[in-house]
Amino acid sequence: MKQIIGRKLGMTQIFATDGTQYGVTVVEVLPNIVTRIKTVEKDGYKAYVIGYDTKKEAKANKCEKGYAKKTNTPIANFYREIAGKDLDNLNLAVGAKLDASLFKTGDIVDVIGTSKGKGYTGTIKRYHHTIGPKGHGSGYHRQVGSFANNGRCNNRVLPGKKMSGHRGFEQVTILNLLVVETNAEKGYILIKGALPGANHSLVKIRSAIRTQLGKPQQVKNLVDLSAKKEAPKAEAKPAEQPKVEAKPEVKKEAPKAAPQQEKAKKEAK
Repeated sequence: MKQIIGRKLGMTQIFATDGTQYGVTVVEVLPNIVTRIKTVEKDGYKAYVIGYDTKKEAKANKCEKGYAKKTNTPIANFYREIAGKDLDNLNLAVGAKLDASLFKTGDIVDVIGTSKGKGYTGTIKRYHHTIGPKGHGSGYHRQVGSFANNGRCNNRVLPGKKMSGHRGFEQVTILNLLVVETNAEKGYILIKGALPGANHSLVKIRSAIRTQLGKPQQVKNLVDLSAKKEAPKAEAKPAEQPKVEAKPEVKKEAPKAAPQQEKAKKEAK
C-alpha cells in the first residue's frame, strides 16, 4: 500500500479528447520529506514520519528547531505518519522525498481527510429525525424525543442515544476514487469526485484497500493544453485605402477684362 500527504485546493473540470468531462479535485502534493523511520524494535510498529510544507525558522519553536537539527531536515509545518509495504520496497532513508509520481493515472485510491465542522446542531439536522406537528397548539416541533429510560435502566440514559451535539470535524474516508492525472513537476494530483474537508486542508492519499470488482475504471485521453503552442501573431498591416482616380486638370482661363477697360487701352495706343 502506498501513501502520501497532500493539500486539497478545490474542484474543477477537465475534458477528454472525445468530449468526456471529469469533475476532479485538485490536490497539491509538495515533496514529502522523511524525517524519521519508526521500527518494530523501538516503537512496536513500522512507519515513516514525513514533514509537509516547510516554514521559516523564525516561526518555529525550540522543539521544532531541535528536531529538524537532529534529523538534518528542513523545519516542516506539518508532521504526519504514513506506512505500507510498497513504501518499504523503496528503501527510504531519512531525508528522502516522495512526490506525486508515487501514483499514476488510472490508479484507484482512498482519500482520508477531516470533514468540515458544522458546530452544535440538533437531532433534526444531525441525524435527520422527523419533526413534530407544525400546529401552534402542539408545542413539540424540533425536540429530541423519548429517552427510552422508563424501564429497567431508568437510572441513566442508554448508551448510543442520538442526541444533539457537535456535528462534523471528524475523520472521513472516501473509498475507490480514480486518479485522473498526476504531475510531479508542477506537484499536483487530480482525483475524480469530491474529497472530505475544506479547501487547503490536509488529506492522505493511499492505495485502495478493497478489491475492485466489475469493469475497471479507465481514464480516456485528456486534452493536452500544454501542447497547444501559441501561434505567432501576424504583424498588423495598415488598412489599404481605396484608390482615388486622378481627375484631369482643367486650365482656368484668365478672366476677360471688362469692355470699357478694353476701349481705354485702344485709345491709349
